[in-house]
Amino acid sequence: MTITDVAKHAGVSTAAVSKVLRNAYGVSPAMQEKVRASMAALEYRPHAAARGMRGRTYTIGVLLDNIRNTFFADILDGVRDQLRESDYTVMIGAAGFGPQDQDRVIRSMVDRQMDGLILIAPGTAREEVLAVARATPTVVIGHHDTSDAHDSVADADAAGAALVVDHLVELGHRDIALVSSPGTRASHWKQTPEIELTHGYTQAMDRHGLGEHAQVCKSAYSDEGGHKAGLSLLSSSRRPTAIMAGADVAALGVWRAAHELGLRVPQDVSIVGYNNTAVADLATVQLSSVDQAGHDMGATAARLLIERVEGQRDRAVQATMTPRLVVRASTAAPTTAAE
Repeated sequence: MTITDVAKHAGVSTAAVSKVLRNAYGVSPAMQEKVRASMAALEYRPHAAARGMRGRTYTIGVLLDNIRNTFFADILDGVRDQLRESDYTVMIGAAGFGPQDQDRVIRSMVDRQMDGLILIAPGTAREEVLAVARATPTVVIGHHDTSDAHDSVADADAAGAALVVDHLVELGHRDIALVSSPGTRASHWKQTPEIELTHGYTQAMDRHGLGEHAQVCKSAYSDEGGHKAGLSLLSSSRRPTAIMAGADVAALGVWRAAHELGLRVPQDVSIVGYNNTAVADLATVQLSSVDQAGHDMGATAARLLIERVEGQRDRAVQATMTPRLVVRASTAAPTTAAE
């Protein structure tokens, strides 16, 4: 089927069908309904490549580092729900943690003429992101660095870390450790989520007079990364009584390490995650975690991106989510002193 067939079926001109496909200004609701009814009846699907040649492909690229971090599912749900009533299709690029791999995926999305990009905590160099954003509408999720070239959606990560420290200190913990992503030194991002999280943690520990008890273990936000960090912290001479991880997936890795070492959660070690993903609320898990409104982050990013793509706005916007701590069974007062 072609737009000519759709036009004949709807009794309108091909130009009218083209305007409906492009969501052009001035098309009446009645015309929209008539043309889309014919498209449905004829099972017509616009050819993406052809639409791209006319200026828009109605595709949005989303970059993430891995598909095992369930927090990304919350963000993607928000993106999907925001775009549900639109003509836009989301394409996901799981690039891995390496900056070069992420660069390659971003360039691939641009080469495929995607209308806009949503980059979730990109590890690629900031200069690369800025160069892409100047040519393709872009929203960066996670990083706190702002720019006129792209929109930003971030969590108040320092405040989130403080919520955890305050909760654990109130329970009676003093030896509280943080598992944080190592980040990428060559990326040139100044205010990454892990930097903000670490700053909030150390500042809160200092505020409670526990600066000398602070421990920060750098490890990837993955099950394996959390497991490695957990083994290191829980086998050390300064074994903490509580551990906070910057992602739920890493917190579960810490939990696995504790189990392997014969430690009980929360009796021997309290564990707190970050993101409040669905797995944290499972009956067999019940992980305390910081909720940073992943669905809202995704929906906000999609809304801001479409505003840019469709020319509704040309000034950058920075949106910040307010974190809240969800307390579950993985945290309790310390009952066994650190060895």
